[in-house]
Amino acid sequence: MTKARLLRLSVVLVSIFMILLIIVYWDNVGTAHFYLHTSFSRPHSPGAIPGIAAGEDWEALPDVDEFLAKLLSSGLKQNSSIPRKTEQLLIQGSSKPVVSNLEENVRGYDWSTHNDRNSLDQEKLQIERQRTLREFCANSSFTFPTKERSFDDIPNYELNHLIVDDRHGIIYCYVPKVACTNWKRVMIVLSESLLDQGVPYRNPLDIPREHVHNTSTHLTFNKFWRRYGKFSRHLMKIKLKKYTKFLFVRDPFVRLISAFRSKFELENEEFYRRFAIPMLKLYSNHTNLPTSVSEAFGAGLKVSFSDFIQYLLDPRTEKMAPFNEHWRQVYRLCHPCQIDYDFIGKLETLDEDAAYLLQLLKVDRLLRFPPSYRNRTASSWEDNWFAKIPQAWRQQLYKLYEADFVLFGYPKPENLLKD
Repeated sequence: MTKARLLRLSVVLVSIFMILLIIVYWDNVGTAHFYLHTSFSRPHSPGAIPGIAAGEDWEALPDVDEFLAKLLSSGLKQNSSIPRKTEQLLIQGSSKPVVSNLEENVRGYDWSTHNDRNSLDQEKLQIERQRTLREFCANSSFTFPTKERSFDDIPNYELNHLIVDDRHGIIYCYVPKVACTNWKRVMIVLSESLLDQGVPYRNPLDIPREHVHNTSTHLTFNKFWRRYGKFSRHLMKIKLKKYTKFLFVRDPFVRLISAFRSKFELENEEFYRRFAIPMLKLYSNHTNLPTSVSEAFGAGLKVSFSDFIQYLLDPRTEKMAPFNEHWRQVYRLCHPCQIDYDFIGKLETLDEDAAYLLQLLKVDRLLRFPPSYRNRTASSWEDNWFAKIPQAWRQQLYKLYEADFVLFGYPKPENLLKD
């Protein structure tokens, strides 16, 4: 009898010791606190443990993994009382910040339009966008590369666009050329990941652009392995279950035009050397090109939009290296069929979507989304930009970006694809 009691006591003491060790370790690496200040969360089945796929057996996990997942899930369950379906979102009154008319004019916002009717319209819009995405992800007749793989099959280096804010329970997948600079600024303010003279930034517009795109500024999923080792995938799954996940998208062809304009019509040394020189050699038959972009522009040597499209369609391009993030497809950047996004914003409705999202996240009193540029590349420009692109190329280009058109509800540009 005494031996049995001693055995039980020793088991309890060892368990307590292991728990303390893990807690101390978690505090050191900065993930002991799962801040769940999110305004909506997706429900999971009773008894299901966040981070473990449905039907996955606990017995299939190693002992340490099982213990860790159960320990984390027990803490998370206490914070999972808020349902996370967009269909159940409720806006609790007005959260309009108090600003002067002058500031409203300077910022470019008209906060008076964000009333209950707008919130209702935005809610319906989100339901429709998410329904479209889920239907095509589930449609077996609609296929595209990487669609059928699971989240576990995604390599860590392909998760570098998922930025995490543990303070507010937010995950943002950034898409270049879709207001990502300002959304990164917002994430920096919320996560307090960057200091100005020892104090976290409070105004997104105060953050210098060079800091915004510095990879060391943001905590992204692809950094989890270096920090948390074998526990990284469990942590990713738990955060994906519990955190609010959002992304912003844009008409794929217009995004390409915008990428071309910013990277090849302006003097950009990096893009000139990495991309413009090979394009000019391959598609414009130029040799002995200047080594600097300023010399090239001075000599009138610029990549044409036709060169750029040829480069995208050239099968050698992907063999040499994956598409640059500025023209890589959104489904390859953000994995929308493997990650169940809670909010899908569009650049075409950026101001309204941004204001609504900040309300849902309950952070609209902390900051405002920076005003958008009024001279954005417009969809009405497509006809002019593609006028000199052969029809066969346009059709190939559409197939290359078809998944982005379909998943995010952008109409097929029939006027560009037919005679």
